[in-house]
Amino acid sequence: MLRISRWKLWSTIGVILLGLLLAFPSSMDEDGRKAFMASVPGWVPHWIIPQRAIVLGLDLQGGSQVLLEVDQKDLISGRSGMVAQLRDDVRRTLSEEKIGIEGGIRTLPLGVQIRLLQQADQARILPKLRALVQPIGGALSGGGPNMVVTVTPENAIQIVYTPEGVNERVRRTVDKAIEVVRRRIDSDGTKEPSIQRQGNDRILVQVPGLGDPQKLMDLLGTTAKLEFRFLARPTDADVDMLPYKEGNGAPTAVERQVIVSGDDLTDASIGFSQNTGEPEVNFKLNARGAQRFGQATSQNVGRQLAIVLDNQVISAPRINSAITGGSGVITGQYTSESANTFAIQLRSGALPAKLSIAESRTVGPGLGKDSIEAGKLAVIVATIFVVVFMFATYGVFGLFANIALIVHVGLILGMMSVLQATMTLPGIAGIVLTIGTAVDSNVLIYERIREEFHEGRSLVSSIEAGFQRAFATIIDANSTMAIAALILFGLGSGPVRGFAVVFLLGILTTVITAVTLTRMMIAVWYSWARPKTIPF
Repeated sequence: MLRISRWKLWSTIGVILLGLLLAFPSSMDEDGRKAFMASVPGWVPHWIIPQRAIVLGLDLQGGSQVLLEVDQKDLISGRSGMVAQLRDDVRRTLSEEKIGIEGGIRTLPLGVQIRLLQQADQARILPKLRALVQPIGGALSGGGPNMVVTVTPENAIQIVYTPEGVNERVRRTVDKAIEVVRRRIDSDGTKEPSIQRQGNDRILVQVPGLGDPQKLMDLLGTTAKLEFRFLARPTDADVDMLPYKEGNGAPTAVERQVIVSGDDLTDASIGFSQNTGEPEVNFKLNARGAQRFGQATSQNVGRQLAIVLDNQVISAPRINSAITGGSGVITGQYTSESANTFAIQLRSGALPAKLSIAESRTVGPGLGKDSIEAGKLAVIVATIFVVVFMFATYGVFGLFANIALIVHVGLILGMMSVLQATMTLPGIAGIVLTIGTAVDSNVLIYERIREEFHEGRSLVSSIEAGFQRAFATIIDANSTMAIAALILFGLGSGPVRGFAVVFLLGILTTVITAVTLTRMMIAVWYSWARPKTIPF
């Protein structure tokens, strides 16, 4: 018979009320939410009051968008690029095997070349070099080799990156860069940035609510690779010639050996000099970095310590005594904003390669407001047409479907608030679409009830059969739509994924509202009115 158990009745009502309560903050702007929270009595715990609102995307509230591109030339042949790392690895391998070479290690566009002093050493060094270029995971890692080792007719040994190796390195660099970019933006306090891969070597960064794209570009435009070295002495041979910021950019000799790198930093923050009051950056090292830094400074009192940022000497203070506390200060011609940006960059870690700005644009809040108003109008118009059609076609049953439809939209907004999913203009289109699909489930049920009643069943039996027999069809239809939405979510990006998220949530709430809630209302109506025929 048409009965609803008490636990199912109250659990359904509880889920619906909770969903609508979670959607409540999204009905107010930020000032309204603050005023509401301020009006809550002090004896009410604030943690039980929903405060999360739906996050609006770039197209709805405006903001900044930057398309970053990995500088492949710097990644391959820069000072710290792939070729430089390969050269250092080959040099270390030759040193370990005590094998001499003629004329040093020659740099090629995509690799290095060496010529052995003793050709008899070739059989011993080749296996070591081939082991050196094997990708992590060996043959099980999939794909072709990242590098190849060949012997030229002139008996020179070449180690060269393959195109597959370059692409793999670019892919891994973008993966790491995405995490660094995310940490930098999150440290800046911006809200719900969207950071996504675009193709093989690009990263799309969207920050809703940020009206100044230059601030975003300043934050992301440098690699922030920090190193502590010593200025070279006249007798040192293994040096790098780096521009010296305080010396008007003139090249200065710096030891190639790195004492401590930015990887050993645990914290960095803005501070102000006690003597001059000028902004500076305070840093703190981990245990390993503090030990190495203390040992190096204690053994080199009187020498100048080169603070190198992105292959530029920004400062070279003289070591007057051992620095053993694991913390220090970086001074320079900083403003408060630039010092804070530098500290954020150091805390988030260095980018694995230079990122160039391929494109930047700003979406004004006016355009976002117009999009919101147009989206609201579309939802309202669609809802009115559906409500009128359902009530005119199915009478009181149509009224039940309309109530379920309003709850359906509220549950979608509530779940989006909990998940902190970003609402975009395509997401609003997804809500409009789910309104139609939710009502479509009610239409299937009602038409099935009408068929069963016209075949001679009683009203109660027709309602029961209508829900039971239409349920399988509803599940099949929603399953196919869910598969399509999952594919959109997996393969799409940006607004396409936003549309897929809203559509998936709409499919989920359809089962709660169009089936469970509608059946519950019809059961209550039948027990109260005791009708003899269907009202449509």
